[in-house]
Amino acid sequence: MRLASRDDLQTIMTLTAAAYLPYTEFFGAPPVPATEDYAPRIERGEVWLREIGDETAGLVVVEQHPDHLMLFSIAVSPAFQAAGHGLAMLNWLEGKAREWAVPEIRLYTNARMERNVALYLAFGFQETGRRPNPYRPGWTLVDMAKEIVAA
Repeated sequence: MRLASRDDLQTIMTLTAAAYLPYTEFFGAPPVPATEDYAPRIERGEVWLREIGDETAGLVVVEQHPDHLMLFSIAVSPAFQAAGHGLAMLNWLEGKAREWAVPEIRLYTNARMERNVALYLAFGFQETGRRPNPYRPGWTLVDMAKEIVAA
């Protein structure tokens, strides 16, 4: 995993759009990460890339807060899906939380993304609540959190 730079912006936008395309088609509108302006996130050091050889297999967008990490997005390029890259990036993020001495990782996902909710539950996240999506009327968000035990 490496920190993204300004030169990676097009790759990030292309990968994110491709990774979220099935959900865009399913919902009839793109999920928020598919329309995000990633330039400020790159400048803040929030975007990390997973590279396999000379290709970008996936990315993690994570906000660092004093008491938690907020996983804004995790995306795997369609060419690399179903090969364990999402799980590898979650493991990497958990390691970063320990390295940065942050006791919790939080995230939210669309309630209709049942596969993602199940994946996060299997990885040890707990559902902490549900709420309306403030940017997409009629959509429901599932809030989740995972406690990070210091090594």
